Amino acid sequence: MEGIEHRVIKANGINMHVAEKGKGPVILFLHGFPELWYTWRHQITAFASLGYRALAPDLRGFGETEAPDDASTYTSLDVVGDLIALLDVVAADQDQVFVVGHDWGALIAWWLCMFRPDRVKALVNMSVAFNPRNPNMKPLEGLRALYGDDYYICRFQEPGVIEAEFREMGYERVLKGFFTYRDPLPLLIPKGKYFGQPDTPISLPSWFSEEDCKYYLSQYEKKGFTGALNYYRNINLNWQLTAPWTGSKIKVPVKFIVGDQDLTYNGPGIKDYLHKGGLKKNVPLLEQVVVMEGVAHFLQEENPDEVNKHIHDFFNKF
Repeated sequence: MEGIEHRVIKANGINMHVAEKGKGPVILFLHGFPELWYTWRHQITAFASLGYRALAPDLRGFGETEAPDDASTYTSLDVVGDLIALLDVVAADQDQVFVVGHDWGALIAWWLCMFRPDRVKALVNMSVAFNPRNPNMKPLEGLRALYGDDYYICRFQEPGVIEAEFREMGYERVLKGFFTYRDPLPLLIPKGKYFGQPDTPISLPSWFSEEDCKYYLSQYEKKGFTGALNYYRNINLNWQLTAPWTGSKIKVPVKFIVGDQDLTYNGPGIKDYLHKGGLKKNVPLLEQVVVMEGVAHFLQEENPDEVNKHIHDFFNKF
């Protein structure tokens, strides 16, 4: 963690915290849920030493970045607006940057490439594949029909409800539960019946230490989960706002990486979509789909060396 600099930038009307290290071509790292800039700690140090400038913001609502109260200000347009404004300040000398995304950060990276392909040199995205907009089905209704009301995204919808459950369970258990989740089946969180028995400790893997958990915990204890959950609460609004991009393709060079134990890789139809030309049709400049064996959702933390090599090998071409 030595040498990582932290600063707060005014971007798109909010104060945005960004961690950075290194000099050279910029790589913008975009985290997911319940992650923070810290998720990219292994990548920041590695790519700074390889001659890049690594930038990892806390996204709107997360960590030390401002969390607006209005839940409807966490849409794809707001968050991509934050990133463009951030790049205009911290990477003003570079017309285009490399981007790496994971989980919600991957979704945001797809949108960034869709809305502003002129700003992205190449993209490595992880876990969440590009899913073209279906004009005939609101996404939340589709998820509810497929997985039921206990599906985590459905359970996150009602403001205040899941926050109260998380508070009652304790943020430490919530964070450990998410980060250690390795079941490739859909994540269901029926009320009071998830992440094991409350009095049973959750054992941590070698790649996620008590010290790591303490950092995440310190940030979520300060801010709570509402800002992070607001991304899920805008799924249908994003669908509505992105109507003009129906049928749009991602037109930047892409490498996609996923773990074979990741629930996102084991959903209905996903493997066929990734391996039988579906993703390539929607992302014409897709160069490779990498499936990492024995790795679950948080692959950049679980197996950073292999992930870093995949990123470096791809960006090195440009």
